[in-house]
Amino acid sequence: MRAYYNIFMINQNKIFKMVIDSVTLIILYILLLTLLMGVIHILLNIKSILFETLGDGFGQIVTGVLTIFVLIDLFKTFVDFREHEEIRITYVTDATILIVMREIAAGLYAQRYDSQFILGLSTMLLILGIVKALAIKYPQNHPRFLIPPRLIEMENDISVL
Repeated sequence: MRAYYNIFMINQNKIFKMVIDSVTLIILYILLLTLLMGVIHILLNIKSILFETLGDGFGQIVTGVLTIFVLIDLFKTFVDFREHEEIRITYVTDATILIVMREIAAGLYAQRYDSQFILGLSTMLLILGIVKALAIKYPQNHPRFLIPPRLIEMENDISVL
């Protein structure tokens, strides 16, 4: 009788995993498309270095390349999340460091930020660097990784009964 009811039970963990996998897959394809479009945009902007002033064109190229690096890091984060089902702090800090560096570079080339704002971003960059160094020195030891996957599967099979 109990086995009969187990047929109609909805396994919420499987539904959650399927939804998360679907969403991350869609985001990965969007990031890949954005990455390709960004590279094409950079290649088309090379003419701005040749025909405009060197400072303006160079600033656009540097900003574009740093944006591509941010997209690559986000892509790497989502791929790692799909494989390990967790977000690693080092990947998130890498992406954030690149975003801050991009803003500093874009602001310096456009000369649109005052010194206090640049100092604030630089302080944030220092703090993110410290967080990354601490995350590397003291890595996460998730208990799930200390147990062999075969035992986790056996535990899940036993809990269904």
